[in-house]
Amino acid sequence: MISLKAVTKIYQSNRNPVKAVDQVDLEIQSGEIFGIIGYSGAGKSTLIRLLNGLEKPTEGSVNVAGKRIDRIKGKELRTARKEISMIFQHFNLLWSRTVRENIAFPLEIAGVAKSERLKRVDELIKLVGLEGKEDAYPSQLSGGQKQRVGIARALANNPKVLLCDEATSALDPQTTDSILDLLVDINKRMGLTIVLITHEMHVIRKICHRVAVMENGKIVEQGDVLTVFRNPQADITKRFVKQVTEPEETKETVEHLLDKYKKGKVVKLTFIGDRAEQPVISKLIRQFDVDVNILQGKISQTQNGSYGSLLIHIDGKEEKIKEAIEYIRNQQIEMEVIANG
Repeated sequence: MISLKAVTKIYQSNRNPVKAVDQVDLEIQSGEIFGIIGYSGAGKSTLIRLLNGLEKPTEGSVNVAGKRIDRIKGKELRTARKEISMIFQHFNLLWSRTVRENIAFPLEIAGVAKSERLKRVDELIKLVGLEGKEDAYPSQLSGGQKQRVGIARALANNPKVLLCDEATSALDPQTTDSILDLLVDINKRMGLTIVLITHEMHVIRKICHRVAVMENGKIVEQGDVLTVFRNPQADITKRFVKQVTEPEETKETVEHLLDKYKKGKVVKLTFIGDRAEQPVISKLIRQFDVDVNILQGKISQTQNGSYGSLLIHIDGKEEKIKEAIEYIRNQQIEMEVIANG
């Protein structure tokens, strides 16, 4: 569906040239939700603009839905863009038009007959959950409702690809989750390929199948989300993963526990996939004569399965503690002994 090969984008300036994208190779499959994450200045916004021809690469090739976006222009590019829609952080709605008129706008430009336009708009309003808001203006809508209008408008011409440029960054956490749920629903219903850029790992964790991590214009790591969560390689990826797998107070908690628990062992367990749903702790207590105290834990759901960590204190006779720890290892659960009593 989307293929980038050796793509580089250099902006000329009065001082030194700026290499915004540096030798990027990327393959995105049809029907997947692909995330591109990086901090400000990483090059992700430039990269997504290369996908719809808003920018042309200095080097390399950009192929989207069978079209060489880097080579075509004029009418051919405008035709190709009908299959590549985009939603934005700040919605970009027409403030003098109602919800219905905003959604109908791309259909008007495409020359779609009025009766067909009305039918399509009604379908989209229902799809994005805006029934009853058809005649409202953007100033009368919440942030989440504005983004739903933006999504409906982007879907008007039945695109094959939806590009999301920090589409939830201006929204509160609860509204963000509702918009992400809507994107997942659209992806499943329509088989739409979705590419989103973000600086929030929560967004990647919640809806993406695969992710690419960008830094200084390069993709430093990519893979399916669960694998990246389980074993991040690049330092920047490790920082992103910690945003959602380790609460901010974890370090303080561990330091406190090292002082509090002088006996037994403090152990950190990491669960992947189906293992996150197994009753390991209850089995541990039943099969071994040990006391287990759950100190802290978090389970995160990804599109590929569950990922979680659990901090526990195991106390009892030394021999029984060793047997319990050996049992945990045999369950193929990653384990780290943080403190020995």
